[in-house]
Amino acid sequence: MEGFPSGPHREWSQVTMYALLFQGSKRAILLRAGAIIAVIAIVDWRVIGQAGLGFLYLVPMLMIGSVAGRVSIVSAAALCTLFAEQFGDLPWDVRTGISRDLLFFAAFAGAGLFIREVNMSRRIALEHLHEIERERDARREAEEQLRILFESSPVAIITADADGCVLTGNESAHRMLGVPLGELPGRMIHRYLPALTNVTTPETTPQLLRAVMQARGQRDDGEVFLADICFSTYSTNAGMRLAATVLDASEDLRAHEVSGLHQLLEGSRIAVGALSHEIRNVCGAIAAVYQNLKRTSSLAENKDLAGDKDLIANKDFEALGSLVVALERIASVNLRQSRSQATEVDLSVLLDELKIVVAPALQEEEIEAQWTVEPGLPLVWADRSSLMQVFLNLVANSTRALSRKSHRTLSLAARSEGNQVYVEVCDNGGGVAHPEHLFRPFQAGAESTGLGLYMSRAFMRSFSGELRYLPIEDGACFIVELMQASASGQVLQCTKSAF
Repeated sequence: MEGFPSGPHREWSQVTMYALLFQGSKRAILLRAGAIIAVIAIVDWRVIGQAGLGFLYLVPMLMIGSVAGRVSIVSAAALCTLFAEQFGDLPWDVRTGISRDLLFFAAFAGAGLFIREVNMSRRIALEHLHEIERERDARREAEEQLRILFESSPVAIITADADGCVLTGNESAHRMLGVPLGELPGRMIHRYLPALTNVTTPETTPQLLRAVMQARGQRDDGEVFLADICFSTYSTNAGMRLAATVLDASEDLRAHEVSGLHQLLEGSRIAVGALSHEIRNVCGAIAAVYQNLKRTSSLAENKDLAGDKDLIANKDFEALGSLVVALERIASVNLRQSRSQATEVDLSVLLDELKIVVAPALQEEEIEAQWTVEPGLPLVWADRSSLMQVFLNLVANSTRALSRKSHRTLSLAARSEGNQVYVEVCDNGGGVAHPEHLFRPFQAGAESTGLGLYMSRAFMRSFSGELRYLPIEDGACFIVELMQASASGQVLQCTKSAF
């Protein structure tokens, strides 16, 4: 029979007999048990011998016990006891008959009730087994979905232990950190995300943490990037664990800073356009007065003796003086920034962000970038956004100058000296032909309006800084001078007293 294990012929016959007796519906098993009881009773009645056949009623009782309830089992046991006593060959008396009947009844009822409990336990065990199998399948499906989500997620997902040792990392984490696939587990997470150092130390309190922060990250080759980190800690039997999802936010920072520079330059063009419009109006009026004076024959020294033409000429002179005053007022407009926006700035962090912003453009132009930042730079006094625009403008100018060179090198060096911090941005782009014309607006040959360096110096001077040009061999070097934040208080007091 299909579905049963193979074996010797005798064992196969026993299994087949068991299947015939105990398999089927409840009604079929009960009918089969009743027929067996009738056959045993008839055979026991017809066969005359010393040994009774009452023990054979145990087989139908086992069948009845597998499907019937307690009342039915007890009733069938009583019936089998009656048949065994009625058709048996043993004489019945009060002393031996009652004890024998009780023994028969207990054996038949016990067998039926026992098999009933065994079947019930078996059903419960099967139900539990099926429940466990369903839970196992559901867990496997959930684990498979989580594994697919973990591996296919565009966000880097990293788990680490309390010491900061990486336990798992998906493909995006390997790609973001520049680590060959499969080699991230076992490395220290602090190397790549220093901001998580205090989160994963074993001395940290067991309090569970859930937070989001933006911090500096570092790839395996030392390249820095801006990271948005969502992390949480959780407890396991093996100790505290850290789970972190990391997103590279360098492109957002790059777009923000570059768009800020473009917006600044565009605003300067609009301001220059409005200023040029006013200048054109004044110049047009001056030209008209000039034409009137040109048509006048002469100017009388005495107003009482002057004719009509001389009176007109005197009025034109007065108008010309007014136009000159208006032109001087327009020329006196200066691009200055409010000092109230200056504050303490961490120059090391700002230069890291600058490197993140300009790195793709330098790589695209095949420019070799060299960054040398002195460790432990002090805080400087500056307006952070304006200082970033100054550096972006200097790098953009160097990039344009290097486009004509085959070997392109851009270097940035930051150092502190006394109360000053110096940042040198140098390139080998050939230098500036006329350095005396630098930092002047509207100079000939400049890009657009030529306001980039003029506004950069204006920004630097607005927070007591300076921007200077230093010619070098086959190149140009711009020096950004910044004041240490610790020395800014005295300078601000002197500035206020000067006003």
